[in-house]
Amino acid sequence: PFHRLAQETTLADTEVQEEVKEISLDDGKVRVRTPKGEPSKWRDYKAVRINPTEYGGFFQSNAVLTNWVNAQTFAPILVCLGDGHPGIWNLFADIGSEDQRFEILDWYHLKENLFKVEAPRFLLECAASHLWQGRVEAAHNLFAEDSSKSALNFCAYLERHRSRWVNYRGFQAQQLCSIGSGAVESAVKQIDR
Repeated sequence: PFHRLAQETTLADTEVQEEVKEISLDDGKVRVRTPKGEPSKWRDYKAVRINPTEYGGFFQSNAVLTNWVNAQTFAPILVCLGDGHPGIWNLFADIGSEDQRFEILDWYHLKENLFKVEAPRFLLECAASHLWQGRVEAAHNLFAEDSSKSALNFCAYLERHRSRWVNYRGFQAQQLCSIGSGAVESAVKQIDR
């Protein structure tokens, strides 16, 4: 189900029916209609996916999003999955408790950022293999001596998300949780339409 929540709403009637084990967040922009001849206005919103089936949309109100999510019943470990955008991780910081949250950097965004590095394909594939197996230090070391802007940016990205690395291969094989935030990103695309 998709919970349509605007800037202000009564939250009591939009409770998720099962314990929340996994959350992913993403943001988008929608064009607000303007009178003919006036420039279009674009406004931010956030989408949240809770467990595999519940979605919510929040127009220009991070507080309503975090209040709604925090009103749910959480599992002892709450998996928080997101891309590398700092705004997403700032929102997660207001959800649940620090001891409860288990943050995971989206595998596909990690790999996308890796392939922005201007390096030989075999080196990128080797780094991807290391990352897939959770050996991020080994991947980082492949670019440690590279002073190109793309390599420095990637190494900074890895460092910024150091606490969010996992053994993606192991997590996927054991089906512990999602390793990508594609479902909530798909919801954002649907909202955009």
